[in-house]
Amino acid sequence: MKEFDAIIIGTGQAGPSIAARCAAEGLKTAIVERKRFGGTCVNNGCTPTKALVASARSAFMARRSSDYGVNIEGEITVDMKAVKARKDKIVNQSTTGVENWLKNTENMTVFEGHARFEGAHTVSVGEELLKADKIFINVGGRAYVPEGFEGVDYLDNSSIMDVDFVPDHLIIIGGSYIGLEFGQMYRRFGSQVTIIEKGPRLVGKEDEDVSDEIRKILEEEGIKFRFNATCLGAAMDGDQVKVNVDCKSGDNEILGSHLLVATGRQPNTDDLGLEKAGIAANERGFITVDYHLRTNVDGVWALGDCNGRGAFTHTAYNDFEIVAANLFDHDPRKVSDRITCYGLFIDPALGRIGMTENEVRKSGKKALIGTRTMKRIARAKEKGETHGFMKILIDAETHKILGATILGIEGDEIIHSLLDIMYADAPYTVIQRAVHIHPTVSELIPTTLADLKPLE
Repeated sequence: MKEFDAIIIGTGQAGPSIAARCAAEGLKTAIVERKRFGGTCVNNGCTPTKALVASARSAFMARRSSDYGVNIEGEITVDMKAVKARKDKIVNQSTTGVENWLKNTENMTVFEGHARFEGAHTVSVGEELLKADKIFINVGGRAYVPEGFEGVDYLDNSSIMDVDFVPDHLIIIGGSYIGLEFGQMYRRFGSQVTIIEKGPRLVGKEDEDVSDEIRKILEEEGIKFRFNATCLGAAMDGDQVKVNVDCKSGDNEILGSHLLVATGRQPNTDDLGLEKAGIAANERGFITVDYHLRTNVDGVWALGDCNGRGAFTHTAYNDFEIVAANLFDHDPRKVSDRITCYGLFIDPALGRIGMTENEVRKSGKKALIGTRTMKRIARAKEKGETHGFMKILIDAETHKILGATILGIEGDEIIHSLLDIMYADAPYTVIQRAVHIHPTVSELIPTTLADLKPLE
């Protein structure tokens, strides 16, 4: 048995950072990775998808060049092998960077293999048995695929990264974040795209006006949708895939060349040996943690996607910050301090923080609302990208920002000017006094806040 002060399982966004901090604090540290260094984000999440989104946008803007008075001779085509090669190069730089960082950090030993608990503070990795008083679980998650797709050659968010061609007709199950990003991406690459959604609208967690605008944007690009659909399953029809749907209207079968299943995520905890350690998890497999990310077993923490407290790279890194602050900095940070924030990286992007309009209404708070369409913003008109709108919700009594949505050009960046005010616990009037650069999208935020109306 090899003894350490700290063991970290998984090298996603939180794992390497907490491992490096432990090592820097003088703890003898082990970190275990069973597959690819860097986890979901750099291998089949943020890094590769945003690289592909950039390539897809380039093709889209090339086709729009005449809108800007620029003439390009001939048909715009996409070389998917070159697109994939570009993506792979970016990914490889990230994964090798993480691997080299860990393997060259003092006080740290890297183990490559599948880690499983053998007891509350012992972990096996192949033939090795490791022991530590402190163990940090950062095993991430993977695509969830419901029943009904057995024997079908489907893609998920990981396997689609190996595609180096443009599918003739890509059918996507799931009208939320992953499905929409890949749907728009492959439509811009040249695929016919049909998105099937079980609910009545896209991204059901968002407000209805946001869902409607996203649908309008994507339909304008030629994406087709099927709503209120119950996916009964799929089967191969020769070299094509046939998806059975039960809808209120339309055909009950959709035939396509390829199928992407984007129906959610599940944690990688089912083969971790949690039961041997006595670590509690809920019915979906997410590890139960408190506000400091401690499990029910003393000296064991769970960070990142596997704890169900967040499903993003930025929340995973914040998990590291919370744990490190409590362990080493005498700073009692907790998960409940975190303000909801995320982006949907279609084009134009959606930036979301705090409460939605629906949530504010249900809360019973007296609130004010300010809205502005992108068509009224000079920067959006100058760039020829006027889809979307911004919406800001204010507590009528405290004048604090409750939440905001920016769906439009650079919305994922602009939203941070409001998020920072929320973290400062300052009233919205602070941003009204700011002088913003013209012409930008951000300069319209103070104007929007000057035109607040009661939320009725």
